[in-house]
Amino acid sequence: MKRIFVAAIVATFALGSAAMAQTCETKAVGKDGKALSGAAKTSFLKKCKEETCEVKAVGSDGKKLSGAAKTSFMKKCEEGA
Repeated sequence: MKRIFVAAIVATFALGSAAMAQTCETKAVGKDGKALSGAAKTSFLKKCKEETCEVKAVGSDGKKLSGAAKTSFMKKCEEGA
């Protein structure tokens, strides 16, 4: 009985964390609930990746990156996102 209970708890947390880890690809949905395609999808993905990486562009001292460091970071981040 304990094993079933523990399995149910673990499954609940696993599903919850998977739902929170949405990527830009999964967020690319129109107002009508259908997946975006073509130019709309491309535009959305570019903007989403930019916004996601912009938040992460912080140096080790806690300040926002600027100049070449920011450009380099953004390029690497957007390729990996």
